[in-house]
Amino acid sequence: MSDDSWSIQLRKGLVELGVLAVLRDGETYGYDIVSRLRRVDGMALTESTVYPVLARLEVGGCVQVRSAPSPSGPPRRYFRLTRAGNERLASLTAQWRQVSAGIAGLLAGGQA
Repeated sequence: MSDDSWSIQLRKGLVELGVLAVLRDGETYGYDIVSRLRRVDGMALTESTVYPVLARLEVGGCVQVRSAPSPSGPPRRYFRLTRAGNERLASLTAQWRQVSAGIAGLLAGGQA
């Protein structure tokens, strides 16, 4: 597996956590979520990666969606976290912290 391929798979695995973290700050529309995730070093994501995650989170009850007129073009879909979404974010955050601390220890020469 090339470094590029590994990096892509890592980012894909972190999309849900990133989307939920963005929505923790409040309701926003899809393109803004993508733009904010793109500003994170190493998270060069596209709409085609983020929108399916948003759809899955909606079906799972983690986000609520509403449509509103857009200043230009079709209506915008606005997303916000539900109680289940906040719980999912807390769970994924705890898992991320545990795994990242373990990997950091390994990289520093410690043992798992």
